[in-house]
Amino acid sequence: MKQPLRIDFVSDIACPWCAVGLSSLQLALSRLGDTVDAEWVMHPFELNPQMGEEGEDLVEHIAKKYGRTPQQVAQAQADLRKRGLDVGFTFGQRTRIYNTFDAHRLLHWAGLQGKQMELKEALLQAYHGEGKAPSSHNVLVEAVESAGLDGVAARAVLQGDDYANEVRAEEEQYQAMGINSVPSIIFNNRYLLTGAQPVEAFEKAIQQILAEA
Repeated sequence: MKQPLRIDFVSDIACPWCAVGLSSLQLALSRLGDTVDAEWVMHPFELNPQMGEEGEDLVEHIAKKYGRTPQQVAQAQADLRKRGLDVGFTFGQRTRIYNTFDAHRLLHWAGLQGKQMELKEALLQAYHGEGKAPSSHNVLVEAVESAGLDGVAARAVLQGDDYANEVRAEEEQYQAMGINSVPSIIFNNRYLLTGAQPVEAFEKAIQQILAEA
């Protein structure tokens, strides 16, 4: 008999570790097979809410924000690619980092249609896999269509300010809860795990959560 498991996944499209964490968690669930009935809900977090639409050079941005040298950035990127491959996510060449507010508005919209996970995966692939700008409306609509959603309707959302208040309210809600890094994953509204945990760690945590339930 399957046990229900609610997964609230707080993350940002701009966050590479969110791509790794999502893939790792999906692998853990697949290992658990038919024992889990997972309900996913994606929630917004912006790493760079003040960034302009054109974005910034990735190496310069990381150097300025975290004080790292280009060599340290290159090594971190290599480590990231390896972690990604370990869980089935292939990182492409990313040279810039972008504002993601419109992407979060579309994810909220997709959630109303039961297609949030499909769009989340498409957006992560577009940016981290293919280096496309998630601030570009054309890129966003392309991701929407690849997720099986209506591109015309999505463009209408983007051209207005639909779901902007909802996204900001959610961001404020999770910040008020003390979440200040991503990915942050809440299971069954009670248990919090942060970071791109290894598959085995996610698997063990889920087993413990279900046993307590």
